[in-house]
Amino acid sequence: MSSWNYNDMTDLRQFLAENATAVWEIPGAVSPRHELTALQHELDARGRHPVLIARDITCVDGTPSRIPVVTNLTASRRLTARALGIDDPRQVARAFAARSRTPIPPVVIAREQAPVQQMVWRGEEASLGTLPVLTQHETEPGPYLTAAHATTYDPDTGIDNTAIQRCWVKGPREMTWFPYPASHNARNLRKFHARGEACPVAFWIGHHPAVLLGTQAKLRYPESHWEAAGGVIGEPLRLVPSVMHGDRVMVPADAEIVIEGWARPGRTSLDGPFGEYTGFLGGEVEAPLVEVGCITRRSDAMYHDYGSGLADMLVPDNLVMEGRLFELVRQVAPSLVNVHVPTEGRRFHAVLQLDSPAPGEARDALLAALSYRRVKTVLAVGADVDIFSPGSLEWALATRVQWSRDAIILEGLSGSALDPSLDPPGPTTSKLGIDATRRSPGSRPSTVPESARRRASEIIAEAAALQRQKEGR
Repeated sequence: MSSWNYNDMTDLRQFLAENATAVWEIPGAVSPRHELTALQHELDARGRHPVLIARDITCVDGTPSRIPVVTNLTASRRLTARALGIDDPRQVARAFAARSRTPIPPVVIAREQAPVQQMVWRGEEASLGTLPVLTQHETEPGPYLTAAHATTYDPDTGIDNTAIQRCWVKGPREMTWFPYPASHNARNLRKFHARGEACPVAFWIGHHPAVLLGTQAKLRYPESHWEAAGGVIGEPLRLVPSVMHGDRVMVPADAEIVIEGWARPGRTSLDGPFGEYTGFLGGEVEAPLVEVGCITRRSDAMYHDYGSGLADMLVPDNLVMEGRLFELVRQVAPSLVNVHVPTEGRRFHAVLQLDSPAPGEARDALLAALSYRRVKTVLAVGADVDIFSPGSLEWALATRVQWSRDAIILEGLSGSALDPSLDPPGPTTSKLGIDATRRSPGSRPSTVPESARRRASEIIAEAAALQRQKEGR
């Protein structure tokens, strides 16, 4: 694992500069309606995950955008791990768990020193139409903010909360906002509305990927995401008071764009359908309406978009889940060495790697992991199984599992309402744990000597060189 200083990589543009070879500048014009998302889908299907920047693109109001769009920012696990200062992308779980245990309070800076408030529009001038917001999928009703971090606070304690939550741009100064009903933001919203008060909210867009991951930490209620982000990045996060809400709602000073507004009691609208992380369209929901009162941004702002249902959106949240699961499971299973939440399983599958677990420990680990709301299937394997290789996991399932002995099925647990397998969608789900840590007594994997492996590598290199000669390369 490498070490780094956050002060040397404070924002999105610094990250892009330091990873320039992984960035593709899209040549020519690209439409914000479907085309940019289609490019992400095509690259994802080919297993390629460069960061994409579109400069020739239009705004919601149809005018040429002065703000470029950056997307696919976190589609690569390797690049996202590197953003955290972790050289080996297989070792995120332990590192993220350790950092989450050591929160660091933020620092507040003056507005004149905050890049995100270099330009300020209030009232009628604060138009969402001037942003290059994308419409991603065919049946979605319009352009959505997909990488907007909604920040609210608990009116009882004043403690902040931040979560990525979608917003449908419905007009120049109005948009829906869908805080998942079980989310802490939704809880804060309900508290304000129960008092007959409008809920103040700010949506900040664009930052260094390490900050984006830090502010997605899974916390108790109420607990500050600013402190959690500081722990992840290893430095105090720089904050500035929002223009409309002051120090009640703080925002990252080095973000790209901030949209400030109010969600008033009784003001709702239909939202959706929307392409969810599951790869399926979610249905229509009743969502709060936000009245936009102020937009601030950098003078050279970039607009960040997540490709919903693609690796771009799955990788960062799955890495956060790995850290949370590691912390959760390690409390009952000291033999735990690693955790993987594969993007192929969306956010429903997890793999635990245990090194010589004690009798019953694998089951303890499975039950702990299955208590995590999003996770629906958990596989526990031994230290000799590569948890990042689908082939290795298939081998473990095929050779180490007797279903009557090693499968645990639990009914009536909390799960994700977005799970498309629920029929009809209900409040609870069934979950499966599989213990594939056992090997039959006396069984030994078939191997070849290390010297033979080295010679095989030499032969492959020589054969590849001869093949290139034949092809004239």
